[in-house]
Amino acid sequence: MRFHGYFRSSSAYRCRIAFNLKGIETEFVSIHLRKDGGQQKTPGYRALNPQALVPALEEGDFRLTQSLAIIEWLDEVKPGPKLLPEEAGLRAQVRAFAQVIACDVHPLQNLRVLDYLKAEFGADQAALDAWCGRWITDGLASCEALLSARAPSEFCFGDTPSLADICLVPQVFSAARFGVDLGAMPGVRAIAARCEALPAFAVAHPKNQPDWEA
Repeated sequence: MRFHGYFRSSSAYRCRIAFNLKGIETEFVSIHLRKDGGQQKTPGYRALNPQALVPALEEGDFRLTQSLAIIEWLDEVKPGPKLLPEEAGLRAQVRAFAQVIACDVHPLQNLRVLDYLKAEFGADQAALDAWCGRWITDGLASCEALLSARAPSEFCFGDTPSLADICLVPQVFSAARFGVDLGAMPGVRAIAARCEALPAFAVAHPKNQPDWEA
């Protein structure tokens, strides 16, 4: 299995966590989002992922993009701990939580959005940080409210990590990167810390990737 990603990409980070939880080894291919004008924009990579985004996964002739689709596919076809609950209602809640981050928060801090803000509106770094901080704060506050409403558990929706936790931890990493204050979100902070103490999450951290850049 070949996995195309980038150390700082939240989407790739999610997949790395899922691989580790499932005990899956992959052949990593770095797609640097800045070098060479963005390696994701090359014709060769666009043939694999027409969106020119990471991640992308290959297994034999099978190709798949989009982190949530990759993780759900892994959960359906690969052995190891289940990343989505069996019970339909709880499974839907996990997906809803994950989508708050993957669909509503993360896209607004995506590199191509930030580059557009710089090119079209002259946004400087302070403005970009404020933009990202606004949407990350709103999104994680929503996650905090969802966590407060569910039955108490070690992780987001149970006593083992799920797709919800897999999405939460990279978003907390991005919050730190953009200087977002999580002081009013004790549930988010506690679960993120609990996850980060697990080897599957720790090994997946951007600083532990072969293409890491400080």
